[in-house]
Amino acid sequence: MIEREFNAKVDELPNVISFVESELEKYEFSLKIISQFNLVVEELFVNIASYAYKENENGKCKIIIEYDKEKQEVKISFEDNGIKFNPLEKEDPDTNTEIQDMQIGGLGIYIVKESMDNVEYKYENNKNILILSKNI
Repeated sequence: MIEREFNAKVDELPNVISFVESELEKYEFSLKIISQFNLVVEELFVNIASYAYKENENGKCKIIIEYDKEKQEVKISFEDNGIKFNPLEKEDPDTNTEIQDMQIGGLGIYIVKESMDNVEYKYENNKNILILSKNI
């Protein structure tokens, strides 16, 4: 397990992606797996940076990466002390709707749920905790 804390600012995204990529590359995962994680990490980190904290608040986001070689499972967790919010409560968008007719919001978390094998949310000790897991 490795963890790192970042300022919850959109301009930190390249550092977040670099951290996740470098850790996943250590396990020699395929480019496809790493790309899937990059997509969901970007979506979730940008949402935390954009919405979890009040405008002038200096928020943090901790990212934890765990790999269980025996189970062949990767978990990436996001922890923040921002506004309590469970993104899994948002109704999935109707993907049969024409793109121009879709409501704004919700597509990103839908992509996260579709890309991962399991996504869970909990709120503990005044922290939003979102855990993504994928079988490799």
